[in-house]
Amino acid sequence: MIGRPHPSEAASFYSTYIDLILTDDPLTVMEDQLEEVEEIFSTISEEKSLYRYAPDKWSIRQLLNHVTDTERAFAFRALWFARGFADPLPGYDQDIAAAGAQANSIPLDLHIDEFGHVRLASIALFRNLPADAWMRIGTASGNPFTVRALAYIVCGHVAHHLKILREKYLMS
Repeated sequence: MIGRPHPSEAASFYSTYIDLILTDDPLTVMEDQLEEVEEIFSTISEEKSLYRYAPDKWSIRQLLNHVTDTERAFAFRALWFARGFADPLPGYDQDIAAAGAQANSIPLDLHIDEFGHVRLASIALFRNLPADAWMRIGTASGNPFTVRALAYIVCGHVAHHLKILREKYLMS
């Protein structure tokens, strides 16, 4: 087990995600979430997948696209830092990414497949890290991160959005 990240391993904002993961094994959480995401989203109709719970909120398709794109960004950060690159990485603006994705024009089943592929790639990345890579530190968006913290953030970000999906989108 890699152990839980210390609060100093990521900007305090990210504790929102890290604190949602209660285990010392983020890889098992990633594997479990793969099944959970596929199960939940596969019950949503194409029509329902365009639903927004408020006019200024994303549709269900946009939410899943956001989760997938953000996982790519966090996994890339983990790869960059784990491999020992010292250059800081730029920020990731979720609103720019969402606007560029045009997620509502893509069928929900393709979003589900895409998440699955990205998650499998994330699992492979983290599973195959050398032991000393987990504690490597890099900077992204002007904040320090350890690779270990990024593994927890990947899981916690999905958990955060699944909670929102259940409470705000699927209750109506």
